[in-house]
Amino acid sequence: MINCEKPIIGVTMGDPAGIGSEITLKTFLETEIFEVCKPIVIGDLKILENTARSLNLKASIRRIQSVSEIHGGIGIVDIIDLGNIDLSSFEARKASAQGGKASLEYIRKAVSLALQGDIDAVATCPINKQAVRMAGSPYIGHTEILGALCGVKDPLTMFWVRGVKIFFLTRHIPLVEAIKAVKKKRIVDTVTRIVSEMRRIGFEDPLIAVASLNPHASDGGLIGDEEEKEIIPAVEELKSRGFRVTGPVPADSVFHNAFEGKYDAILSLYHDQGHIAAKTIDFYGTVSVTLGLPFIRTSVDHGTAYDIVGKGIANSKSLEEAIKLAAYLCRKTRLLKEETR
Repeated sequence: MINCEKPIIGVTMGDPAGIGSEITLKTFLETEIFEVCKPIVIGDLKILENTARSLNLKASIRRIQSVSEIHGGIGIVDIIDLGNIDLSSFEARKASAQGGKASLEYIRKAVSLALQGDIDAVATCPINKQAVRMAGSPYIGHTEILGALCGVKDPLTMFWVRGVKIFFLTRHIPLVEAIKAVKKKRIVDTVTRIVSEMRRIGFEDPLIAVASLNPHASDGGLIGDEEEKEIIPAVEELKSRGFRVTGPVPADSVFHNAFEGKYDAILSLYHDQGHIAAKTIDFYGTVSVTLGLPFIRTSVDHGTAYDIVGKGIANSKSLEEAIKLAAYLCRKTRLLKEETR
C-alpha cells in the first residue's frame, strides 16, 4: 500500500540513443510536475549525466536504490540506475541492440515496481521498434510489451488530447489487414471494453462514437460496404445491450465533433485514422494511455527523434503532459476506490 498524498510516477528513459534523456531532464526542471506527483526515472545514470553536461541542463541527478529514497524537488532527478549502457561502444542517434535491450530493461523494471506497489503509475519515453527487434524482442511496441509482461492479452490504447479520448480498433498492423479486421464482433467487444475501462477511470456512462471506414460512411453503400455489413450491425447490437453508442460517423467530421463536446470518446478503426487527427490538433499535447493493465501507463505520442539528438531542441511537453495525466488518473481512481468502500 502506498501512503503518500502525491502519486509516485516511474518515468522510463526510453531508447538511450534517442531524445528520452533530454526530455526527461527538461521535464524535471518544471515546477508543475512536482506539484502533482513524485517522479522518479528508471534508466541509465551515465546517459543522463552526459546529456545534462552536453546540453547545459542544470539538474541534480541522484542515484537511489529504492522508492523510499525519493527527494522529490524541482531540478532533482532521482534515478533508479540500471547501469546497462557501455559508453565505450554505445552510439547515439542510431538504433542498436544495446539500446533496444536497455530500453526493454527499463520497462521491465518499471512494471515490476508498479506490480509490487512501489510506484502508482508508469510514464514512458519513446523506444525504437527497430532497436527493440534487434534486441530480440518479439514485440515491437510499448503496448504489446506491457501486455506480455502483465499477462494482459490485448490492452487498450487511448489517446487523450484536450480532454477527448480516442481509442483504436487496431494498432500496429498493415492498413490492408486493419481493413479486414473491421468486423462486427471485434467492434462490439472493443466498445464493451472501452466502456468498462472508462468507468474504471471515472466516466460512468460515456457516449462513444464509432468512426466510419469509408469516405462519407460509404454513402449508403455507394463507396464500400463495411459500414452496412459490419459497423452498423455492431452499433445496433451495442445499443441493444444498453450502451450509449453512435455511428458510423464519417471520419472527416467525427473528431471535430468530439472536440466540440459532442462525444465522450471515439473508436478509431485503424492506427493513422486517430493518430493524424490527434496530432494535428495538438502534437505535443497528445498523451497515449494504456488501459486494461493493473496500473496506469501513459506515454509521449512521438518517437525517438534520432535526427535531433544532442541539439537541445527536443520538446518535452508531451512527457510533461503524460506525467501530469498519469498523476490525474491516479488521483481519480484512488477517489473512486475510496467512494466504493
